[in-house]
Amino acid sequence: MAGLDGGHIAFEYSIPRMGKRIDNVLIYHDCVYLLEFKVGADEYSPDAVEQVTDYALDLQNFHYESRACTLIPVLVATRATSRQADWGTGYLKPQLHDVIRCNADEIHSLFKQLHVEAAAPVDALAWLDSPYSPTPTIIEAAQVLYQSHGVVDISHNSAGATNLTSTSNAIYDIAERCQRKKEKAICFITGVPGAGKTLAGLNIANRCHSFSEDKHAVFLSGNGPLVDVLREALARDEKGRLGIKKTEAMSHVKAFIQPIHHFRDHAVEDERAPKERVAIFDEAQRAWNMAQLSQFMHRKKGIPDFAQSEPEFLIGVMDRHEDWAVIVCLVGGGQEINTGEAGITEWFRALQQHHPDWKVYLSDRITDSEYAPNGAVVDQLQGLNYEFIPELHLAVSLRSYRSESVSLFVKKLLDNDFEGARELYQQFKNDFPIYLTRSYADAKAWIKDHACGSERYGVVACSSAVRLKPYGIWVNNTIDAPTWFLNPKTDIRSSYYMEDVATEFDIQGLELDWVLMAWDANLRIEDGKWAYYGFTGTKWNKPNTERTAYLKNAYRVLLTRARQGMVIFVPEGDAGDATCALEFYDGIYQCLSTVLSS
Repeated sequence: MAGLDGGHIAFEYSIPRMGKRIDNVLIYHDCVYLLEFKVGADEYSPDAVEQVTDYALDLQNFHYESRACTLIPVLVATRATSRQADWGTGYLKPQLHDVIRCNADEIHSLFKQLHVEAAAPVDALAWLDSPYSPTPTIIEAAQVLYQSHGVVDISHNSAGATNLTSTSNAIYDIAERCQRKKEKAICFITGVPGAGKTLAGLNIANRCHSFSEDKHAVFLSGNGPLVDVLREALARDEKGRLGIKKTEAMSHVKAFIQPIHHFRDHAVEDERAPKERVAIFDEAQRAWNMAQLSQFMHRKKGIPDFAQSEPEFLIGVMDRHEDWAVIVCLVGGGQEINTGEAGITEWFRALQQHHPDWKVYLSDRITDSEYAPNGAVVDQLQGLNYEFIPELHLAVSLRSYRSESVSLFVKKLLDNDFEGARELYQQFKNDFPIYLTRSYADAKAWIKDHACGSERYGVVACSSAVRLKPYGIWVNNTIDAPTWFLNPKTDIRSSYYMEDVATEFDIQGLELDWVLMAWDANLRIEDGKWAYYGFTGTKWNKPNTERTAYLKNAYRVLLTRARQGMVIFVPEGDAGDATCALEFYDGIYQCLSTVLSS
């Protein structure tokens, strides 16, 4: 390079996960400079600073050769006033410099000043040829898949890509076989928390949807916030890419992702077979039992004698096709969090009693206790034509790309295996930090200090954590999920402001980069183990067995939403308020402090 003693430069360097390109990458001595030019700009806008920061974060997290490099993001506003190469605040993270701001006249001197002669030079050819292994959020993944890419493009490692691809291929083969042989089949996909069950479902729906006119597919979910957020994200993305009206983009998206109750209610009113031949049911374990659905149909639809569970009815709807149909059930373990959720066994009861002619394809992990306790699935397979397929289990966590042990840590913690949880945390604490504090202000400061660029953060708490209200954490306030999850830092309604809290109902199936988890006395320590409480009127009460399971699952959901790390806030309590007694919170803090200690 002219004026410099060597160096390599790349133009329009692609960042696959973000769908973006860096204007220039300069590899010079021991540093990799990421240059974003704003030609004609006379200021360094916050959006531009965030943009180039995100480039650097993405490379550090997902680009193999960048893990050992010093990355220096540079924002060049060509007509800006000279800042004499503003070096920012130093390093945001180890080997990741803060954004350097300069104008067009300062670029040359900048490179010569910043490299460190003592460090080993970067192997430019190895860097340019390095594998890029991204782990997108579910929102980013949906956008990529909707643009007809595949799961290989959005998985952070070969195991994750292989796992997702194998699962999708297995389902696709079953669908093709059913179409060819005029058969009907139901498939059950299991997976560890964060393994990409929803992602697999979206991939299957997208792939089958484009197969042929006779193979329409739809992704159905009873998770309202997930549907709303994904629809809004896809519509915004399509509007930006294609330059169409958002209403038109939203109409396209709605054919691809639908709330399950819309699909169900339409099928009640129209008894014809649906146009979809492949229906993917997300979080199938949360489908309603007969009592819950019958009550709903009576109250909302004026049908007094509806006597089917949701699984039974939905299988019956797809059974209206005279020749072939495929149902795909995405099954999470220990994630039933609301009254009337039937669990996975209701699907098998419906098949056994009403649709024994359907072929059943199962993950070989479906019999595990976390999916169906007491071996119930084994009993309900009697008389069915079933086959276990190992590829229908997703065993690799994608959410916590820094540590695939986080979900197991949470399981051990909630199962009272505190020593096992402590030992496991020691293995991943440097990659996935968990900070514990009694100060809400400190918790907010910690999360802001750790998040860089557009990394999203926010406050989460259990929906029954009502005694967090004195600290300004009001779980009964309803958030607008698309706004909370998608809007920028300038919007007071977004997660970034940490003024509105998301509960397990808002965030299940979604994720944040950094989570501030507020812990209330509804889950406290008694006699050395977790005790569960609900709050009614003016006091805490012991819930029944079903509500206890829901509460445990709620904390499981909340503690597995972070991709990079989290802070747990445990209040001090109030000696003058029996509902916020000091001993409630002291026990929680002491337990967690022991688990998270070195």
